[in-house]
Formats: sequence, structure tokens, C-alpha cells
Amino acid sequence: MTEQDGPAAPGRDHHTSTVEQGRFCLARCTCGWRGPARRARSLARADAEGHTRATAADTR
Repeated sequence: MTEQDGPAAPGRDHHTSTVEQGRFCLARCTCGWRGPARRARSLARADAEGHTRATAADTR
């Protein structure tokens, strides 16, 4: 599992990680969000970054 640092929403932490399942990699967040299964780790990381940006934007 690869841990990534991302912006956390006030009062609710959003810590993302990537998880490998067979030939696929997917992003997960401590809030319960899960990204789609990807063959490329870089795409799963991009999904995680998009999630943390979106949740940070929602709190503004």
C-alpha cells in the first residue's frame, strides 16, 4: 500500500492510498471513497489526487 498526503477537509481527514489487487491498482480514502481499478499506478494516484482536491474545494 502506498500512502499519499493530500489536503484534509476541516473536521474530516482524507488520507488516500493506492492498493494493488492482482493486475489492477485502485485508490482509496479514509472517508470510504474508492476509485476505479486502473492498470497504471499513476492513474490511480491521479484519481486519489483528484478526490482530495474535490473534497478540499467542497469545504471552501
